[in-house]
Amino acid sequence: MASKKRIWIVRDYMKCSGCRKCEIACSLFHENKIWPEASRIRVFMLVPGAEVPHLCVQCEDYPCVKSCPTEALSVNSETGAVLVDEEKCSGCGICIDACPGRIPHLHPGKKRILICDLCNGEPECVKVCQEGKWNTLSVVKRKGWNETLRAYSRTPEEITRELVINLYGEKGEELL
Repeated sequence: MASKKRIWIVRDYMKCSGCRKCEIACSLFHENKIWPEASRIRVFMLVPGAEVPHLCVQCEDYPCVKSCPTEALSVNSETGAVLVDEEKCSGCGICIDACPGRIPHLHPGKKRILICDLCNGEPECVKVCQEGKWNTLSVVKRKGWNETLRAYSRTPEEITRELVINLYGEKGEELL
């Protein structure tokens, strides 16, 4: 992963064990302490046994960046990640509403938005997931995958619904 080309984090929801080591690795990298609430990736368990790692998809059209009234959001030209300028961010949340997956979220201790910045091209969440052999998260080079990216840019509820049906069949919907 040494190359800092435009990348994307692929998610295989069926493999997620819900260990949340990705949240820990992210918060250690960005906050210098274990603070899952301040992680840029969050794991949702809306139905027992169906864990969903939820993080920025880096949509090709970046609706969150376009929506920011203070121009606090920008795109890293090398990695394609959304960057947050903490000085400019007011924490207004307009970017949350603009995101099809409602992925950005407020920092639990500061008035600013948190979005995955791909750890400058070497995502810590992916490293820990690969080291643990869960292989839920992996990095791929990104090339015009707008349709695929959009398929992942959904709310945790939407992703969980599909996952539960895959895990438990049509009767799984009763769990929601």
